[in-house]
Amino acid sequence: MPTIRIDPVTRIEGHLEVEVSVETVDGVQQVIAAKSSGTMFRGFETILKGRDPRDATILTQRICGVCPVSHAMAATLTLESAFDISPPDNGRILRNLVLGANFIMSHILHFYHLAALDYIDTSNAVPMSPWQPQYITPDMVTGGIAADLVGHYVEALAMRRKAHQMGAIFGAKLPCVSTFVPGGCTEVVTAEKVADFRDLLGELRGFIDGVYVPDILTVAGAFPDYFSIGGGCGNLLAYGVFNLDAVGTKLLCGGRYTDGAFLNVDPTQIIEYVKHSRYTAASGNVNPSVGVTEPAIDKVDAYSWIKSPRYDDQVHEAGPLARMFVNYLAGESTVVALVDDVLDYFGTDPGALFSVLGRHAARAIECKVVADSMDGWLDELVVGGPVYEYSSIPESASGIGLTEAPRGALGHWIDISQGKIERYQVITPTAWNASPMDDLGEMGPMEQALIGTPVADVDQPIEVLRVVHSFDPCLACAVHLVTPEGQSLAEFRVS
Repeated sequence: MPTIRIDPVTRIEGHLEVEVSVETVDGVQQVIAAKSSGTMFRGFETILKGRDPRDATILTQRICGVCPVSHAMAATLTLESAFDISPPDNGRILRNLVLGANFIMSHILHFYHLAALDYIDTSNAVPMSPWQPQYITPDMVTGGIAADLVGHYVEALAMRRKAHQMGAIFGAKLPCVSTFVPGGCTEVVTAEKVADFRDLLGELRGFIDGVYVPDILTVAGAFPDYFSIGGGCGNLLAYGVFNLDAVGTKLLCGGRYTDGAFLNVDPTQIIEYVKHSRYTAASGNVNPSVGVTEPAIDKVDAYSWIKSPRYDDQVHEAGPLARMFVNYLAGESTVVALVDDVLDYFGTDPGALFSVLGRHAARAIECKVVADSMDGWLDELVVGGPVYEYSSIPESASGIGLTEAPRGALGHWIDISQGKIERYQVITPTAWNASPMDDLGEMGPMEQALIGTPVADVDQPIEVLRVVHSFDPCLACAVHLVTPEGQSLAEFRVS
C-alpha cells in the first residue's frame, strides 16, 4: 500500500503537509486514508493578550497577507459588538467595497496562480517555462488552449494589481488596510475617489465576465470527472457577508447545510477539539468564546497545528461552495440564476457542486455576484457624509465578529478586562477545512474529500493536489515557536 507525502504543498498560502495512502479498490487505484497537517504555529491570540482592543484590527490582518481585509472586518465587527456601536451607512459601504476588492483579487489569484497549473501542461506552452518542473499527466490541457490559459495567467497578474489599487482607494493601502476602525472607516468619500474606484471595477468586471468565467467553463469541460471527485463531508457552513443595512441584512446570507437540511447558525454550538492537534487538553473541547491557545509540541497522536472546529459535533466545510449553496437554498435570485446556468451548461444537478469543479465554479460565480453588486454600492455613497462613529473603550466587555473571508467562514471572539484584551480567539476558514481528525474520530473536510480520489501514478499525484487546491487552503507563514521573551522553543524543517 503506497504512501504519498507531499510536504510542503505548494501554490497555497502557508505550510501544509498532506499524506495519503493508496490502494486498488474495485480495480481503481485510489486514496483510502488521508492526513492534512498544518505545520506551523504563531499564536496570534497570545500576541494580542494585554493590548489595547483597537490593536486587534491592525494586528489580526497580519495573520494573512492574502485576505487581510477579512480579518480587519472580523476584528472591527468584534469590537463594535463589544463597544455596542454601529457604523454610519458610508462607513459600512466603504468597508464592503474594500472587502469586495479583496474577494475579487483573491478569487482571481486562486484560479490562475494557485490552481490552474494543476490542469495545464506548461512544458510547451511558453519557452523556458518558469513553472517547470511540474507534475505532468496525460489528461492535462495542451496546445492552443494551454497557451491561452497561460496568457490569461499573465493577464490575471495585472488584474490582481488593479483589485489591490481599487481597494486601496478607500483602504489607504493593500495588503493590510489602515482605515477600518470600530465604528466605521476613516476614509472620506469624494466624487473623484468614487469615479476612480468605478473605473477599476469596470475593468475587473470585464475580466471576470470575459476571461475568468469562460476559463472555468473551459477547464471544467476538459475535466468532467472532477464533478464527481473530492466531494468532502457534505455539510456546509457560512456566516454571511457584506451587510446591506444597519439591521444586518447581507448580500450573501449565512446558514448551514447539515445532513441534507438548510438551517440557521448559532455560534454557541461551535466547539474546537484538539485530540490530534498540538495543543493542551485545556485548549480544546470548548466554545471559542472561552477558548485558550496553549501549544503542546510533543503531544502523542497529534499531527497538526490546526485545531478541529465542529458545529454541533459535526464536520462542516466552509468557503465559496458553502456560501453559494446556502444562498441557492435560500432562494437568493442572482445566485440561483447563475448556479442554474452553470448546471444547465454541463447538464448536471446541484449535487455536482460538492466536488473539485463545484468549488471552482462556486468561486467564479461568487466573484461575479460580488463585483456586480459593488457597482450599486458606489451609487449609495454620500460624498462628504459621515464615515465613522467614535466610541471609548469599555472597562469590561465581550464581543463576537462573524464574517466571511474569500476562503470561508471567519470568526473572532474577544474578552476585554480593565480596558485591555484579556482573551482573543480566531477560527479561520482553513481551520474548518484543513482540520485534523477530531475527538469523535471524524476526519476534517479536506481529509474526507481526498478519500476515494483516483491516483493514476503515485509518482505524479496531481489528482491529490487538485482536491487540496480546490479548497484554497491558507495556513499563514511561520515555521518556528517563540516564547513571549523571544526564546526559540522548536524549529521545523520543511522538506
